[in-house]
Amino acid sequence: MTNVAVSERDFWGGRSTIVRRVLRTFPVADTVAFFREIGVPLHEEAGGKLFPDSNRARDVLGALLREAAAGGVMLVGGCRVTDIVRLKPDTTDQMTDDARFRIVTSRGDLRASAVVLATGGQSLPKSGSDGAGLAIAARLGHTIVPTTPALDALRLDPSDPLHRTLSGVSQDVELAVRVDGAIAIRLTGALLWTHFGASGPVAMNASRHWLRARIEKREASITVSFCPGRQFDEVDASWTRLAAGHPRQSVQTTLATMVPAAVAAALLEALALDVRIALAHLSRDARRRLTRALVEWPLPVIGTRGYQYAEATAGGVALTDINPATMESRACPGLYLVGEMLDVDGRIGGFNFQWAWSSGFTAGRALGRSRP
Repeated sequence: MTNVAVSERDFWGGRSTIVRRVLRTFPVADTVAFFREIGVPLHEEAGGKLFPDSNRARDVLGALLREAAAGGVMLVGGCRVTDIVRLKPDTTDQMTDDARFRIVTSRGDLRASAVVLATGGQSLPKSGSDGAGLAIAARLGHTIVPTTPALDALRLDPSDPLHRTLSGVSQDVELAVRVDGAIAIRLTGALLWTHFGASGPVAMNASRHWLRARIEKREASITVSFCPGRQFDEVDASWTRLAAGHPRQSVQTTLATMVPAAVAAALLEALALDVRIALAHLSRDARRRLTRALVEWPLPVIGTRGYQYAEATAGGVALTDINPATMESRACPGLYLVGEMLDVDGRIGGFNFQWAWSSGFTAGRALGRSRP
């Protein structure tokens, strides 16, 4: 539902100053209080993630629907909006004096003085977020930052033996995303090896950075360190100390104290190193190759699983197109844009939900204040 600690530093995309302003309008404490008041108390789990006490998504949906009904909201199901047309001030097409929009739907047209676009990005299109809202926003004069999946698993080259051998193994690692040869960002967290590549929080967070570089026609690569926070020289020196203290211990036994046993075996096989060799007999060249593998193993990324699996969308309507105090469009007065439609995407852990709550509240409050 959200996270115990949310700030603009947990998001990528548009200007962080705008993200911070919107988040402060409806912070985490307000989110927790709101859901508690409507019968959905939250509890904290690993990583600061806040879940409903019942652990049932349907309870969240039910509470929101009940609150909407209590507020007099009319829901129209089985009806798709296909376009929103901005009416000219002097149009004879208006049904009321203050109607500024004609909403074209599969069940006829509607008129409205204000419209909130909250159609999501393009991730999980079977849920309805298939990009149609972004197309509508573009027709209404907005700048659309090109979109890519975000929070998506990484697909690795099928010929690479490592991930297939380790499918199902999870471990804490550090990923370095390089763009045009320079490290653009380092990310730490749990990585899950799969039959198709790499998943888990750290891989999913890294996916958007790799994809953003590729969409910009830049060279992108990812390396994994099995020794998070440690540099080559530090790890290399530790091998030397271990060899001095335990000269007869095998390389595989020693390596298995640093990484999961299956990972140790797979790395040694990939490096063509004898698993039985004693530390005292490990050559300088072999030791340095092993150290390099531990701190900078290349992930042969060939893509991600796509919007059908991605949990979020990077890109969208440029943040500079909206007034952060109200979420109202600067290009189309009366139109409000919230949530994943905007060029904001958070890391995994409830942050995208908080952006939805904060931006939605900001728009709702502004609309409430503008009505008699």
